[in-house]
Amino acid sequence: MVMNKKELLKVPIEHIDIKLFDARPIMDAYAKAAFQARNLAVAGNIYTRMLADPDCTVILTLAGSLFSAGLKQVVVDMIENRMVDVIVSTGAIMVDQDFFEALGFKHYRGTPFVNDMRLSEMAVDRIYDTFIDEDELRVCDMTIARIADTLPPRAYSSREFIHAMGRYLETEGLKCEASVVLSAYQQGVPIFVPAFSDCSAGFGLVYHQRQNKTSHVVIDSVRDFRELTEIKLAAKETGILMIGGGVPKNFTQDVVVATDILGEGRPVHKYAIQLTVADERDGGLSGSTLREACSWGKVDMGSEQMVFGEATLIFPLLISDAFHRGAWKGRKAVRISDMFETKTD
Repeated sequence: MVMNKKELLKVPIEHIDIKLFDARPIMDAYAKAAFQARNLAVAGNIYTRMLADPDCTVILTLAGSLFSAGLKQVVVDMIENRMVDVIVSTGAIMVDQDFFEALGFKHYRGTPFVNDMRLSEMAVDRIYDTFIDEDELRVCDMTIARIADTLPPRAYSSREFIHAMGRYLETEGLKCEASVVLSAYQQGVPIFVPAFSDCSAGFGLVYHQRQNKTSHVVIDSVRDFRELTEIKLAAKETGILMIGGGVPKNFTQDVVVATDILGEGRPVHKYAIQLTVADERDGGLSGSTLREACSWGKVDMGSEQMVFGEATLIFPLLISDAFHRGAWKGRKAVRISDMFETKTD
């Protein structure tokens, strides 16, 4: 049966709420099991130790189609409950998925068993079994262009621009239940997107620059690297929780080396967890192990754990476990974004 666009975009994705279930019993059972179950339990223990360590700045890295798949609320809860201090992400997650929904649009339950040419004709984009309205994505693109038009023309880090996106949402009003970009803006959690143009933001900024050829906003990826390095320099210890791999993973690990090159060498990341479905056999970045990162002088071998599993299955369990164990309750709100305010606002 051939369906029309309205029928395809009918049932929205709903976001998982880790507050509604207690994963501690299953994680305790996993600790007594084997393979990836035990690895996930070890990762849960490491993450709880990160949160309990008063000297640890927690950095979350995100790659893959996570928020479109229902994981947005997990990260919102992390921000609102002081379970993360810094976020490094791909552009699609923050712009095409989070900011897109903040504007009032949705991702919809779909299927991979569909005629993709027909989807293209109807302006429906597919992420495996999820559908998105391309016409609504164009609105997201142009909203990014309008935000850029309001800023003084100069070079910005992605963190600065996402800060402006959060301010826009606060001013204009959130059109969905929750937003990572807005919560991070309000709670002082900086978000870095090192490959910022590789998403809807890129389309909006191309339009902005085309319309303002001689005086426009530019995203400076080196400024991103410098700012995250400054955070590492200011931190006593750091722990990284990596969902997927890619640019956010490498960018975050590299800041340790950057501090050394600056002659102000800081300790390697004390804690490190990666949840991934990639493996290391082809030498690709996303599957490279944390032990390999140790050889580059980026990660400590004392508290590291790889977990091989798909994020929609295991990320909510990990965060629900940590949330209900409650180590976050003793953490102070550090508001790392405030360290940049006098320079950028």
